[in-house]
Amino acid sequence: MEEKPFNGETSSRPFIRLKTFLMHQRIHTGKKPFRCEVCEKAFTQSSDLLRHHMIHTGEKPFKCEVCDRAFTQSSTLVKHRRIHTGEKLFKCEICKESFTQLLGLVKHQRIHTGEKPFKCELCDRSFTQSSTLVNHRRIHSGEKPFQCEVCNRSFTQSSGLVNHRRIHTGEKPFTCEVCDKSFSYSSPFRRHQRIHSEEKPFKCELCGKAFTDSWTLLNHQHIHTKEKPFRCKVCNKCFAKSSNLVNHSRVHTGKKPFK
Repeated sequence: MEEKPFNGETSSRPFIRLKTFLMHQRIHTGKKPFRCEVCEKAFTQSSDLLRHHMIHTGEKPFKCEVCDRAFTQSSTLVKHRRIHTGEKLFKCEICKESFTQLLGLVKHQRIHTGEKPFKCELCDRSFTQSSTLVNHRRIHSGEKPFQCEVCNRSFTQSSGLVNHRRIHTGEKPFTCEVCDKSFSYSSPFRRHQRIHSEEKPFKCELCGKAFTDSWTLLNHQHIHTKEKPFRCKVCNKCFAKSSNLVNHSRVHTGKKPFK
């Protein structure tokens, strides 16, 4: 049996090589002898410092053979390759959905656990993902870092800018496989698909009537609550449905769209 002569004072774990033993000891001592000359960040191992240097140099030595994307770390390339192979090693034990990366599984599991570890310091709202919290904070700060190059309109999220650009380009990337109708945005596309599938996932809890979209359900619920949130700006008459307000407005404008 191979002898392991190096034992730490704070750990019972044995080591064969002195170098490995010294590296392990830094876990307990917190010593970080390898320091970046550019930003002063320190590391416990020289290999970590070498990887870190690539942030400053821009060096990406690990290249994907399929799409030519390059990465600073080999482990990131291994994860990236699964996009091309479709390999999904990480499976949810509850619903059996699979993921290419462990982080994807961790995020997904919060759907089942209800865990929301990322909390806003201003309004106490919590989120399952840190990126959602970052986007949410812009509601408070008013920051809109994503600006349209055509009309200079700004957005809090990059997805908002992506959707907005389609106004200028006329792009309609969502096409119905049944009737070939195309849409600029995913939400009206999903609503349209329910015309063909006859799916009505939004159900009224009071009368059981079902609808294809949440907005129609909300309008319907005003029948039960007697609420009339849609007010005419000219005569202050109120309506339960937005469509009724649109029809009423023609009394004032004299507009007759149906001839």
